[in-house]
Amino acid sequence: MSTSAADPTQAPEGAVPEFNAQKEGQRLFKDWYGGLEHAKERGQYVANVFVMGNAVEILRTFDFQLVFPEINSLQMGVRKVSEEYLRDSEDYGYSPDVCSYVKADVGLILRQQKHPAGTIPKADIAIVSNMCSTFIKWGEIWERMLDTPSFVLDLPGQRGSSWRVRPGDAQHMADAQWIEAQFRDLIGRCEKITGKRFDMDRLAEVEDRVNRMVHHWNNVMALNRACPAPYNAMLDGLTYIGIMNVYRGTEEGVQFMRQLDEQLSAKVARGEGRIDNERFRLLFSGTPCYVSMRRLVELFESWGGVFAYSDYLTFAAGGMDAGELVYDTSRPLESLAEITALAAQRGLSNQFFAHERLAQQLREYDVDGIVFHGIKSCRFVSSGMADTRNYLTERLKIPSLYIESDLIDPRYWSDAQIKNRVDAFFESLQQRSGGAPGDTKIRLPVVGGPS
Repeated sequence: MSTSAADPTQAPEGAVPEFNAQKEGQRLFKDWYGGLEHAKERGQYVANVFVMGNAVEILRTFDFQLVFPEINSLQMGVRKVSEEYLRDSEDYGYSPDVCSYVKADVGLILRQQKHPAGTIPKADIAIVSNMCSTFIKWGEIWERMLDTPSFVLDLPGQRGSSWRVRPGDAQHMADAQWIEAQFRDLIGRCEKITGKRFDMDRLAEVEDRVNRMVHHWNNVMALNRACPAPYNAMLDGLTYIGIMNVYRGTEEGVQFMRQLDEQLSAKVARGEGRIDNERFRLLFSGTPCYVSMRRLVELFESWGGVFAYSDYLTFAAGGMDAGELVYDTSRPLESLAEITALAAQRGLSNQFFAHERLAQQLREYDVDGIVFHGIKSCRFVSSGMADTRNYLTERLKIPSLYIESDLIDPRYWSDAQIKNRVDAFFESLQQRSGGAPGDTKIRLPVVGGPS
């Protein structure tokens, strides 16, 4: 059936389609999985990496295809099949208390690497680090079950409360030299695996693309300081951070972040928000529940609550979310080590010293309340939440809510219980604000932020 030229829903011939971050993100993820499935056929080498502490820039110079096991696991949750993989690993002998990401990956191995998005190739090397205590044990599983060799990065983190490293000072340079020596060892391993010589110029090109991605990513996060917030950090933000990781250092990643920056900037200029009746600005602390993420966001948005920020966007980006973290491409390897030292400290501080950065983010994003999400199988992130919540409540008088479920295990999601807690939280926020149900809170947009 033909469409009339007067039809307003039909784009003019030759017009560029409007950028849709959700659809474009889905397309890019589909392409990524397609590239993984056919990597071995094309003679490409494969590396397992995590979203934190991964040396992606070095691996890109050797043309490794990158597997992100955490993303594979969470995608099982998003696709509502994670419980099948979890039960397989528990039948194999893994405890219910083990990280559900790990158990889903073990289930994937037991199913001959058959993922709902495609077959995941066996890696030629795995890059693990101390950015999460589970990573090193996860690498040992691959060594036992798949004979995949691991390379362990030891990345110095934050040493104590209020402790800071300044770029160029003695401690920072010592940390950077320690990391650079490890990178040189990794380069030697990659040369042996691939038979290729390391190319410093290619590393500089990858870093330049990372710089451009991080520039736009910082702009995107700063835009949510405006009221109304143009996106929800815990729904839309998960798509954005996924692209930030999987396509880090690629032209496709740069283009996605640039278009996203432009689109959201235009929304802010028009005064458009994620929802029409933003009443409460919230901060989400912790990792998501991917099996019920849309439902969780729905429970908050039905009350006019929008997650303007989440600390997950910091540690899930490996700490690469600060304007000062820019590679010096004239000295690519040294700069990579220096920025990694700073990013590792920033990423780890969100887990061991969360109260410091959360206090800053609560002010920057003009937050009305904070939501803590405890993860049943991730005590590394969840164990300090009670102390952090108490600190922010007592010192800053910020209202808070604590809920608990899991990363991808649907057996720990209780819809009725969580809904009751969310409703009670908003009733208290409503009384605190003195507004009637349905009132929209008006604030002036925040100008500035990272560029």
